[in-house]
Amino acid sequence: MAQSEGHQQHPLGIYFWVWGLLFVLSGFSYGVDYFQLEGMLRWSLILLFMFLKAGFIVAVFMHMAWERLALIYAILVPPLCLTVFIGLMAIEGDYTFLARLAAFGPAAEIIAPHQ
Repeated sequence: MAQSEGHQQHPLGIYFWVWGLLFVLSGFSYGVDYFQLEGMLRWSLILLFMFLKAGFIVAVFMHMAWERLALIYAILVPPLCLTVFIGLMAIEGDYTFLARLAAFGPAAEIIAPHQ
């Protein structure tokens, strides 16, 4: 069977493996709730599983693993930059909150509670 030029056919096996892996990662995500993990461990695991699942979906089901490097950069770099900037703003917000507590004491927490 002749294939047209520029058209790629990927084996179905990879889709089934990733589909199964997504179910396993989802099971781990539910396991975090089932075992009632708390605090930073809980949120770190939830975010890790979320990013892994999103990465597999983008790479395989959206065919990014087989795209040109320029297209991958055009799609993945802007959200990565936004994530870095959001992290920097969170650090700046904590600095501002701690400076307010140092200057005004515990009463500053009543004005602007930190959650």
